[in-house]
Amino acid sequence: MRKSFAELNYYEMLDIRPDAAAFEIRQAYDAALQIYQPGSLVSHSFFTDAERQEILSLVEKAYRTLIQDQLRKAYDDELVRRGELDAVRETAPAVKKPVGIFSISRGRGRQPAGPNPESLKNRILQSARIRELTGRPALSGEDLKQIREELDVTLEEISQATKIRQDHLINIEEDCFARLPAAVFLKGFVKSYLKYLCLKPAEELAARYMETFARLSQSQRAEENK
Repeated sequence: MRKSFAELNYYEMLDIRPDAAAFEIRQAYDAALQIYQPGSLVSHSFFTDAERQEILSLVEKAYRTLIQDQLRKAYDDELVRRGELDAVRETAPAVKKPVGIFSISRGRGRQPAGPNPESLKNRILQSARIRELTGRPALSGEDLKQIREELDVTLEEISQATKIRQDHLINIEEDCFARLPAAVFLKGFVKSYLKYLCLKPAEELAARYMETFARLSQSQRAEENK
């Protein structure tokens, strides 16, 4: 069973390694603030205002703890006692860049314009293939990929608009269950993906995807344990 956000440790909340350097912690914190602030496309998709405020509070607490050496050491010691962290934490290489679940652009470069929503809606109405895929009781990542390609939308366009990293979008489309983020993020990612493609009802389709994801990932784990 995947953890809820409140059950994650501070490193998991900020999506950083336990050996992350201070600058990585700051960047992860800044990224999280952009994601959960009011009006965020991704967090608005699947968190209520109250839930978003609770997450922001947890993110703030995680940052304040990890950015201060003494507090971080005490927290690490507690994680070691709980068996959640190895006793030896190596120093992060200075050249290694942080890896987050979101793609946050801090530059002012021009982003791809993306498809016109009305054009997407017209293509959906005219596509028998899309109607077939969205009409099925199950909806997989491969189905989402076929729909996206039918609409002639790139992963880069979706990533730029939703701030979801392209590698996560690829893992969703390729049904790479072991590499997918926590379910609390996954459903929102899929919902944002569906909304960007103007697929409706997004909530129902996202729920259908999550049911398919749960069934297929459980089946995959069972096969691996044989």
